[in-house]
Amino acid sequence: MSTTLSIEAPGEVRLVEEKLPDLPDGGFMVATTHSGVSAGTELTYVKGANPYLSSTWDPALGLFLPGTPSVGYPVRGIGYMQVGRVVETRTRAVAEGSLVAMAYGHRTAYVADPMTDRFVVLPDDIDPLLGIYVAHMGPICANGLLHAAADLHGPAVQHLGDGVRGRRVAVVGAGVVGLLTASFALSFGAAEVVVVDETPARLAVAEAIGAQVLAAADDPAVTLKRRWRHAPNDRGADLVFQCRGQPRALALGLRLLRPQGALIDLAFYTQGADEVRLGEEFHHNGLTLRCAQIGRVPRGLAHAWDRERLSYETIGLLRERGRLLREHVVTDVVGFGEAPELLTDLAARRRQTVQAVLSHDVEDEGG
Repeated sequence: MSTTLSIEAPGEVRLVEEKLPDLPDGGFMVATTHSGVSAGTELTYVKGANPYLSSTWDPALGLFLPGTPSVGYPVRGIGYMQVGRVVETRTRAVAEGSLVAMAYGHRTAYVADPMTDRFVVLPDDIDPLLGIYVAHMGPICANGLLHAAADLHGPAVQHLGDGVRGRRVAVVGAGVVGLLTASFALSFGAAEVVVVDETPARLAVAEAIGAQVLAAADDPAVTLKRRWRHAPNDRGADLVFQCRGQPRALALGLRLLRPQGALIDLAFYTQGADEVRLGEEFHHNGLTLRCAQIGRVPRGLAHAWDRERLSYETIGLLRERGRLLREHVVTDVVGFGEAPELLTDLAARRRQTVQAVLSHDVEDEGG
């Protein structure tokens, strides 16, 4: 059996028991050790704001259309930051006892098929808790860096840091995506990395991991454009990573850019965007807006930059900066049984967190 997180309806979350399928030849079974909570995507289902809940997604056309919603309640299997220990295996692809990073949702156990389920065996020198970033969240952020590199070099990208090295970078949003993206930029030699956010506590986290910070309320566009000069009438960030799913954050990101600069958008917006004034800085400064959604890498780079390589880059980041991320970004470690209360409190804004992790041995994590 597996205990699984189930969103029964907006604002209603509980744990349910599900029978696991028999372990097939060629498969393996994992017992979850850690499961990271996405305070963005997952909460859209708790709030009822995810577009899959109200529209039909046509993958062939790439359109949301009126009709039967593609996803209905109860929603089970959400979550894409899991680490599990292989407790039984019938394949040579992975050994019993191995720790693997996967994306199979918040559940205590899972039966995997190596032919259909993606998994990454974690090296021994990686903190198992930080392994939650290896399968999916880290690649999301690495893909943002890859889009920045492609914007500058096209298909001639050689290194993930090609778009940030030596450049002045602004990151809007100090949630997990923003903090990991800023960490990548710092690791790859950006000249300066400034994180902009509305929340003092999150700015403190960004500063603790080595970034410079500015409060969104203090008109950071004026501050940065006075500080970052390239030539007469050419001021601002070389590059902006927009990592917060609010239209005002996107509007701010566009204001931070130098003329003909690029904004790499990693955010997920579930509302309208009246605050995005396309007739202002976007038009007058000739800006570029690129969506770096994890479903695809930049055109022409898919063969060289697959998801496995982005996971490898994430492991490299964790080796270099894992201590800082563990100390400052992971703010909550709770038992799996507390998951329903945690998600409903986060959705209702009764609780604030940066990275919450569901652990099956909270005592060992100091939680």
